[in-house]
Amino acid sequence: MLDKPPVIVIDDEEHVRKSCAQTLDLAGFKATVETSAEEALDSLTRNFGGVLVTDMRLGGMDGMTFLGKVKELDEDIPVILITGHGDVSMAVEAMHKGAFDFLEKPFDTERLVDVVSRAAKNRWLVMENRRLSHKLNARSGVDNVLLGASPVMTTLRDQIITMAQTDADILIEGETGSGKELVARCLHDFGPREAGNFVAINCGALPESMIESELFGHVAGAFTGAQKARVGKFEHAQGGTVFLDEIESMPLDLQVGLLRVLQERMVEPLGSNKAVSLDIRVIAATKIDLLEACNRGAFREDLYYRLNVMTLNVPPLRDRKEDISTLFQHFSDIAATRQRRTSPKLDTALAQSLLQHDWRGNVRELRNSAERFVLDLPALPALSMGAPADPECEEGATLPKRVECFEKALIQTELKNHNGNVTESCKALGLPRKTFYDKLAKYGLKRDDFKA
Repeated sequence: MLDKPPVIVIDDEEHVRKSCAQTLDLAGFKATVETSAEEALDSLTRNFGGVLVTDMRLGGMDGMTFLGKVKELDEDIPVILITGHGDVSMAVEAMHKGAFDFLEKPFDTERLVDVVSRAAKNRWLVMENRRLSHKLNARSGVDNVLLGASPVMTTLRDQIITMAQTDADILIEGETGSGKELVARCLHDFGPREAGNFVAINCGALPESMIESELFGHVAGAFTGAQKARVGKFEHAQGGTVFLDEIESMPLDLQVGLLRVLQERMVEPLGSNKAVSLDIRVIAATKIDLLEACNRGAFREDLYYRLNVMTLNVPPLRDRKEDISTLFQHFSDIAATRQRRTSPKLDTALAQSLLQHDWRGNVRELRNSAERFVLDLPALPALSMGAPADPECEEGATLPKRVECFEKALIQTELKNHNGNVTESCKALGLPRKTFYDKLAKYGLKRDDFKA
């Protein structure tokens, strides 16, 4: 359970508020006070993890009306009513309408602590069940979006599920075409901001003359041609997520303004003297080493550390070769549906060829190859394939032969990736040196053939 469950005490009598708050603070709760139900409602959200204690009779909205408003927000938030002797029948009616319990004046401190403790435990169980349920749903959702059974992808999905529940800014690192925007969308879609806007901004595609207006907005007359006010991308993302792709391409002078927005969570439209508060999460993505760019003076170091609260590394396709066949077939099925064709099946020879390719364009290149495959075009038109596909590995080969072909292709791939270096190839494949040499002899492979 939480170390200090929050409790809001609502009463228009100061001595009652102070007395209840002091008692609850001493009992290990984090008590705050409000003088009216209206004030308390303004601060409540469905994510409130504590207990409400309110007097039945208040100057404005009474306790019964307040109870109804709270139940509309979240029927599981526990509300405890404080009643006078003449209000007991009303309190019993409120219990039927969802109140957790009631305290009749005068009540002793032990009774207050006991009722609040039970309510807090009940609320904690509700919130924990919701958290676990959301995590299970997120797990299922992320698994369906980010495909692949490789260890690096399993780790990435676990990291996304954990980070999605936080509100911290995130820096995503990965090569071109590796799926950084898809990862960013998962962080948004499977987190608490899923109902808000996901606003993607390609920092390298915005005209430098318009980038401030696009990001921060402007008022009418802010500059020549600004005939009417425009809401910027940051303000449009209120309650949601801003995704800054290719952050490394943002001009240095604009990085100063971005740093201020990230630190203060405020944006000032061009031509306006009034700042707008922002409730956003920021996710940035880069295909280069930003720290190295900082050392070259190409990127602000203070902005780098502000963005780099949490980091996700999206693996290149060459580090998850066991996922290639699955992804290729998946993209082929999608392309076939779009092109209204029958989805062709991946044969052994093509699977072997796919494994030998270095995939510099990563998943994006693989998707394009699958599209060509569906259109009866060569899946890998301009590929230097290395050794030709083994004719014995054509469709219809026995399972042991297919396994051998797969193993041979993996060894060829690693030798090619490491320029014939046996030590690095053994490390990549997780094989002892003696076993590796035995397999080279078995398949008639010579490491010198793979040296550049």
